[in-house]
Amino acid sequence: MKKLLASLVLGFSLLAAGSAVIAQTPASPAATPAASAAMAQPVEAAPAAAVVAAPVPAAAASAPPAPVPNKGDTSWMMVSTILVILMVIPGLALFYGGLVRSKNMLSVLMQVMVTFSMVTVLWFIYGYSLAFTEGNAFFGGFDRLFMKGIWDNVAGTFANAPTFSKGVVIPEIVFAAFQATFAAITCCLIVGAFAERIKFSAMLLFMALWFTFSYVPIAHMVWYWMGPDAYATKEVADAMTAKAGLIWQWGALDFAGGTVVHINAAMAGLVGAYVIGKRTGYGKEAMAPHSLTLTMVGAALLWVGWFGFNAGSALEASNSAVLAFMNTFSAAAAAVLAWCIGEALMKGKASMLGATSGAVAGLVAITPACGAVNPLGAIAIGLVAGGACCLAVTFKHRLGYDDALDVVGVHLVGGLVGTLMIGVVADSEFAAGYSSILDGGGFELLGKQALAAAAVLAYSFVATLVIALLIKVTMGLRVTEEEEVTGIDTTVHAESAYELTGFGATSGATNPGAVRSAAAVSS
Repeated sequence: MKKLLASLVLGFSLLAAGSAVIAQTPASPAATPAASAAMAQPVEAAPAAAVVAAPVPAAAASAPPAPVPNKGDTSWMMVSTILVILMVIPGLALFYGGLVRSKNMLSVLMQVMVTFSMVTVLWFIYGYSLAFTEGNAFFGGFDRLFMKGIWDNVAGTFANAPTFSKGVVIPEIVFAAFQATFAAITCCLIVGAFAERIKFSAMLLFMALWFTFSYVPIAHMVWYWMGPDAYATKEVADAMTAKAGLIWQWGALDFAGGTVVHINAAMAGLVGAYVIGKRTGYGKEAMAPHSLTLTMVGAALLWVGWFGFNAGSALEASNSAVLAFMNTFSAAAAAVLAWCIGEALMKGKASMLGATSGAVAGLVAITPACGAVNPLGAIAIGLVAGGACCLAVTFKHRLGYDDALDVVGVHLVGGLVGTLMIGVVADSEFAAGYSSILDGGGFELLGKQALAAAAVLAYSFVATLVIALLIKVTMGLRVTEEEEVTGIDTTVHAESAYELTGFGATSGATNPGAVRSAAAVSS
């Protein structure tokens, strides 16, 4: 563990030193994720620049002015970024923390917070560049390595990134920050699949490698394109599309992360759960959540933060953002009801755990579709997701894997439901160019969505399996059986979440924080 941490510190120090040298190097602006309407309605070509021997003032005067970011759009994107951070710390951390046994509460909080922080740093060093600059169909390039070129010293402004509307831009640094939260939460989601038995050092190495070789290329394949202004005429459309990510070229739609985030992370969780093995005593002793109160609080924070996750993916304070906002609201509510009904029918009672899981299932499912369906379609997606995820979680034991916090049952099943139902209920009035079965477009869109989901499943499976096995045979994935039985909080982190030994009494013997507090008082 000490060697790993020393290596990480040394590596980050060298990378930071390199960033000082190249941070101001000009680079070409990065493109944004897919927008449904941008390619569907190309505008007339801008006047071509004539090749002349001397300046021609009239031609220069006719050139359109460079777009300037709108303060409202910029403000909305900053708020959306904050909301997604709220989803993770504390939202996801508390949601997961409440679901584990009390002896492992802090270990889950630690894994979520440190993973989030590490991936954020890696994103700004190289992840953003490899995901959102021009390269090939699988990876971007190095134009934004260390975020170089993000600031224009001559103009005294940040570089701009296109949105989903022609001629509309936001500061690229805001877009990069927003996308950093997506990368970080995706990795954090995986924590729930192998919670309560993974080594902290192994988990960090796994996340760094998985972020690099699974999240980044899939984000590029699904979301990278040349931006709406590149599609100036029909004649150049094919050439511009050929520069996009592979799955974008196929014409599949993922508005906010059904494939990139949820299917990708859940497949990693499934593979990780099989490779690391079941928890000691799984199926033989009770492993009930230690605090459904904390889980409910975490789920509520996830729901609130998800408005930034989905509506923020519109990249503008626009009608598209309003639609995504409303659909996020209604789909989650519908899924809560569907899960509770399903639980009552199968078990005779609805539970708080089921209601919170239903909310997350609905939020997961609407994520890829939130900007492409009408409000009624969003409710339909929520209802299907709530029922399907309830069934998946109820019968997961039959598949022989220990997915501790139901990452597969909620995020994989929910992500698939949302991704595929775009092909069933997408409304071309809201997503120009995307016509579903109910919209009269036949099965073509459903086929594209299924192909995209299958590609992400296959890629994530292979990448995760290689990474997990590599770590397992080199440094090991699991804590010792003694550490697992005692609890990871005390054996790995030397502290515990709860120190109460009696009414009003505490014992700080195993809690360094309590020791430090006592020392401060005595001094």
